[in-house]
Order: sequence, then structure tokens, then C-alpha cells
Amino acid sequence: MARAMKVAIVDDEQDMRQSISQWLALSGFDTETFPSAEDALKTIGADYPGVVVSDIKMPGMDGMAFLKKLMSVDSALPVIMITGHGDVPMAVEAMRVGAFDFLEKPFNPDRMTELAKKASQNRRMALDNRALRRELSDGATIIKKLIGASPAMERLREDILDLGQADGHVLIDGETGTGKTLVAHALHAVGPRAGRKFVVVSCAAYAEDMLAQRLFGPMNDGGAIPLVEEARGGTLVLEDVEALSQALQARLLTFINEQGTPAETRIVAICNDHEQGRAAEEALRPDLYFRLSALKIVLPPLRARGEDILTLFTRMTEQFAEEYGCDAPQVTAQEAAQLLQAPWPGNVRQLINVAERAVLQNRRGSGSIASLLMSDNEEAAATVTTEGKPLKEYVESFEKMLIDNTMRRHKGSISAVMDELCLPRRTLNEKMAKYGLQRQDYL
Repeated sequence: MARAMKVAIVDDEQDMRQSISQWLALSGFDTETFPSAEDALKTIGADYPGVVVSDIKMPGMDGMAFLKKLMSVDSALPVIMITGHGDVPMAVEAMRVGAFDFLEKPFNPDRMTELAKKASQNRRMALDNRALRRELSDGATIIKKLIGASPAMERLREDILDLGQADGHVLIDGETGTGKTLVAHALHAVGPRAGRKFVVVSCAAYAEDMLAQRLFGPMNDGGAIPLVEEARGGTLVLEDVEALSQALQARLLTFINEQGTPAETRIVAICNDHEQGRAAEEALRPDLYFRLSALKIVLPPLRARGEDILTLFTRMTEQFAEEYGCDAPQVTAQEAAQLLQAPWPGNVRQLINVAERAVLQNRRGSGSIASLLMSDNEEAAATVTTEGKPLKEYVESFEKMLIDNTMRRHKGSISAVMDELCLPRRTLNEKMAKYGLQRQDYL
């Protein structure tokens, strides 16, 4: 579910605090009031899940001192200042210090609501980005995001842990939507460069001249530094590396050679071609290709990951169901087989899209997973059974998914799972042992 943003209202006048609070509460905000800046600072700290509305003129710590203190605690915290008539110069100074905006008394309540909504949106985005950065700096957290128990995913996680500790440059290859940039984050986060700069650029997103400037300089947009300098000592990720021109390949090779061994800055090159490295090998000059592919990771396509497909689909539908405030769709045996047999040309990214649409369909009470798969890929009908498996494998995959879903829904209650699935305890225990499911993981 989306984070509910709070509005902290700080004013020494009780009537003003109450009127602002009542108005914003009617507009759907979760408000809390404080009679002084000192009281507010006991509650408002870094990562405060909301925004602040504060009067400028207050006894004790005034609004300007309060603003400066808040900016020192969390410079991304939106603070809306309320000024008296004639205090516009002070409000302008507040904006310079870091205030989000200001309102001059008497102010229009609708304008207050408009500013609070805009500030809340900014705050939510800032906190989400901050949380993402924290996740992407934690190697263990990223590894957990690489969901799946298939042999291919086990090998991938092992490769990341091994290559993350190495010094050489890395080429990451695989079909679109398999999570190559996430793997690049993981390589950085589990290695000795964790905590240093991690810089990503798409080589296909810019014209050659602009890409040359962004990578190597000189930069024309005041104060910015070339990416090779920004990433120095850390990791520079080159997405769509096969799109580099011959001239830029030469400059990149020079940069790599000048670093020496071990490299100060690690290059992680990502190839976004379906031919698993052929595009990079054919598009790049041989000396550059062999430098970039000293270490190589090939991500498995989703269709080769077996029952990981059902695990991922279940996790995604549960997350979207929570976000949309509805129940996740229950997957039938036939739908499970269709998910396992689908070609998934868009891989995990496509599965996430299908999972979200399945939740929305379920909320409306219409549609089917099969129809989503067919509409998502016009060739699905022709290819859906081209990589057939023994019936036993489909049955076991569905059985494991069903027990896993039921255990998760009942939070590990064995008796509730036995009742719902009509299984005796001994049979349930045997099947859980067979599929590597442990009760403590659901508590």
C-alpha cells in the first residue's frame, strides 16, 4: 500500500493549529500538531513520513531557526512556511535556506491543500528513492530479491558472490527483462566497492556527442563532472554497451588501460541482446570486448527457470493485491501449467506486468490468466507447448505452489492448511519435506 503521508503543523497559536489541522484532515491528510518548534523536534527526525507546515514567528525557537534545524536533520524534508503580512523578504530567505514554499496570511485554504499534496508527493518519492538506495547498498537484500530455487538461479547467486569479490571488469548478458541491472547492483553491493559510487548510463539513450560528453567530458551543464570521474573508485555500469560507437570504444579502452591492474574503477558492461553476447562480441572491437568480458554472467531466461515462474507469480500477485487492497487471484492447476509453459519473451518484467493485470482482473471479478498470456504474446498459442515436460513435473510444481500459498495465507498454521487442503498431517509433512518447505518460514 502507498505510504500515508503525515502533516506536522507547528504554530504557537492554538486556533491556527486547529483550523489548519481540521482543513487538511478534511482533505484526507493525517495531521499532528505542535505548539512549538522544540516540541516538534522531539517527533520530527530524519525519514519523517510526511511534511511540515510551520509559522515563521514563534516564541522560543522561531520558524527560521526551526527550518535550519530541520534541514540539518533531513535536507529533503518539505517545509511549508506561513508568514505574516509584510514578511515576504523573510519568506524568500526561508526558500533560500531550503523551505518547500510559503503562504502569506491570510491564506487560501485550497492553496494550503494544493501545496500539502505537492509536498507530500515529493516526500513520498524522496523516501521511496532513499529506501531503494539503502536496499541496493545491502548485498544480502539484493541477493534476496533474486527469487528462485531453480539450479540456474542458485548458480547466478553463487556467481554474484564470487565475482563480486573479484577485481576484473564484468560483462552481464541475457534477454531483456531478466534483471541485468539488478545483478550489476548486487555485484557492487557484495564486493569491496560497496559504499562507493555506483553510476549507471545507457549507451543507447544518447547521441554520440552527448554520450561522449557525459562519459568523458568536458561537461557543459555547470558543475557536473564526467561519469568516469563520478564513478572513480566505484562501479561504472554501461547498459546497451553494444551501442558504443567505434570512437567511444577507443576512448573507453584508453580509460581502462590507463587504470592499470587492479582497476580503480570497475566497469560492468550490460548487453541487451537476445543472442547472448553475440551483439557485444560483434559490435565491439576485439581488444575492448575481451577486456570487458574478462568475467561474464549470463542471466537465465524465465522460461528456463521451471517452478520459479510460479513462485515469482505468487509473490508478485500478493504484493499487488496488498497495494490495491484486494485479494490475490487463486491459480488453478490449468493456469499453473499455462504459466509454466508460456514462452515469456519479456521474462521477469513481463511476468510482473501479467501479475498486476491478473490482480486488477480479479478485483473486477472477470478475465483469466490464460487470456492475459495470450494477449501479451500473439505467438503464445503456437509456442505454449513447444517445450513440453512430463505431467509429473507440472503436478509437482502446482502442488508445491498450492501448499506454499496456503501455508503463507494461514501464517504457518498446520491445522488450518490440513483442513483447507484435506490432507492428513503425515501426508502434509511428507510433501513439505519433499518440496523443502519449512513451517518456521511462514510464522
